[in-house]
Amino acid sequence: MDSREYLNYVLDKLQERIRKLDDAILHGQKEIENMHEYYWENYTEMDQYGYEDFDNQQALLGQVNANKEKLDLRRRFKKMLDSPFFGRVDFIYDGEEEAETFYIGIGNFSKESGRLPLVYDWRAPVSSLFYDYDKGEAYYDAPAGRMEGEVLSKWQYKIRGGKMIYAFESDVKIDDEVLKQELGSHGDVKLKNIIKTIQKEQNAIIRNTQDRILAIQGVAGSGKTSVALHRIAYLLYHDRENLKSSNVLVLSPNGVFSDYISHILPELGEENIREMSFDMFAYRELRDTVSDCEDRCDQIEKELLDEKYAESCRKKQSIDFVLQLNEFVLGLEDRLMRFSDLKYKGMTKSERQLTEMFYYRFPDIPLLERMQAVMDYVVDEYETLIGRDLGDDEIEIVRGKFMKMYRSTDLYVLYNWFLKEYGYETLPQVSYEKRFLKYEDVYPMLYLKYLLKSRRMDRNIRHLVIDEMQDYSYMQYLILDKMFSCKMTILGDKAQTMEEKTRDVLSFLPRVFGRGIRKINMNKSYRNTMEIASYANSISDVSDMELFERHGKPVEEQTFSDRKAALEAVLEKLRLEEFETAAVIEMTQERAKKSAAYLKERMEELGMDTENRFSVVDRDSTHFKKGLTVTTFYLAKGLEFDQVFAIYTTQDNTPLHRQARYICATRALHELYMYEVKASQD
Repeated sequence: MDSREYLNYVLDKLQERIRKLDDAILHGQKEIENMHEYYWENYTEMDQYGYEDFDNQQALLGQVNANKEKLDLRRRFKKMLDSPFFGRVDFIYDGEEEAETFYIGIGNFSKESGRLPLVYDWRAPVSSLFYDYDKGEAYYDAPAGRMEGEVLSKWQYKIRGGKMIYAFESDVKIDDEVLKQELGSHGDVKLKNIIKTIQKEQNAIIRNTQDRILAIQGVAGSGKTSVALHRIAYLLYHDRENLKSSNVLVLSPNGVFSDYISHILPELGEENIREMSFDMFAYRELRDTVSDCEDRCDQIEKELLDEKYAESCRKKQSIDFVLQLNEFVLGLEDRLMRFSDLKYKGMTKSERQLTEMFYYRFPDIPLLERMQAVMDYVVDEYETLIGRDLGDDEIEIVRGKFMKMYRSTDLYVLYNWFLKEYGYETLPQVSYEKRFLKYEDVYPMLYLKYLLKSRRMDRNIRHLVIDEMQDYSYMQYLILDKMFSCKMTILGDKAQTMEEKTRDVLSFLPRVFGRGIRKINMNKSYRNTMEIASYANSISDVSDMELFERHGKPVEEQTFSDRKAALEAVLEKLRLEEFETAAVIEMTQERAKKSAAYLKERMEELGMDTENRFSVVDRDSTHFKKGLTVTTFYLAKGLEFDQVFAIYTTQDNTPLHRQARYICATRALHELYMYEVKASQD
């Protein structure tokens, strides 16, 4: 049968499977209700040892899990009704006379469980024939071994709402044409699912299972984040025994970006990927030391106003600063301690004995935890001697005597010692509730904490994804190395740094993680039109980018006397009836706040839907919406919009402001407007 007939056949079978699942789920729900009813009617008469109770609970849990699996399967099949497959490869095995046809979609589907699939999951071994080969000799590695043969033909399809939009026999060049059409559509507000148009180079990254650490350096719009997430979906599919969704952690820049990318993995059949920002982790780790911390947004805003502040921040994240902290801790062993004789109810240890134990018996235990080890040893020895365990109250008294031998265990105080010793401005000497840490001191203090106290690695995390790798300092990578020993996918763009100039972290990553890092460059940009990409590259002097040939409207540059005139121009050019998304991107949060208030009021006057088609993204935002978004350049990183209106003033002329304009420009898919305001409206 031809592809259209096959599509109808698959849709019929999908509907049939869904109906059967509906019946099974309904039956399972009734079984669960019956089990609950039986339990509550009979639990008082169950045997005294609890065996019957346990058996009933296990049976109930088994039925609940079985129903959940059916619900998950039903959800995937319902999703496949929209587009059951997007590709096909006709492959003839060596020694065979007839070719086999494999249709490829977002998940496996067969008429019945255990039967040969009608549609193969894009991550299945046989699907590599579609991504890696043109017509001619080919092979794929199956569980049974290498399967060799010849690709006779490849087809690509676009199906929407169960209807065939187009179907054609494809080669790698037409692959790019399909990608152009997908990217050219005024489409999804979320990060695009690229499985229909994965290129050979991207497929090699996605299916890489050998390298422990994969570092992807990708230009703006190269699809690096999407490729990384598809790689995670692929690894989860192929290593189900050892890797679950809950074993993966994505470190993302902010809550909005997490929401923005959130649909990709569930769409590919994977749920419950953990996401967090590194800053949030750091603040939690320092809660016992300081009451509050500045955030990254505060730092960037200060750097925009004061270049000297920016230099101070860079210095405290540098390799030299790390070396100074290491040197300080080495010298701290002597100056931190004041040993004395210990006496408690017959428990005695001389100052010399305690000193020897501290320095020679437990030298590998971190400094602020070493005295606890000495105490445990002495107490254990004493309890053996007296033939009983000490009570909790006694232990606390003994612990107090041991801890007094530290001059201080307060991390805030010790960090101040360091700052004073090495000639830096010290922190205010205040009580805990008044301790407020500047962002520039957050990670140095956290690093010092991990030098002085052990950090228990999160063994549950078996794969870490680090996005925007160019925004992490050498010190932050050292902290990550102390926290995680798992496999990693690290990605970013050296040109999109928040520093004043390009910074390639790949130059020092081997010093942190070792030499076993696989570095991959993705130099082809797919996001922007050639007009927008060329304009953006001229701002940041990017020269190694290969542009995807998709043309559009020229970039518009205009100068306005004030911000109000610029915002009126935004409203004039805004086309939400044609585009899904648009953004007004300001340099600072204060400007964004004022512009948002003005735009919202004017849009309401013009009868526009601000409830559903207008939003402000600030540091506390967690959701990304369709329509017009007002935000800052640093919160727009990683996002993309159909229309972008960048607004900046004539005073915004530092190197960081130039980087900000580059980031603004690279957010635009179809139309870019660069609006300069003569008079500052701050």
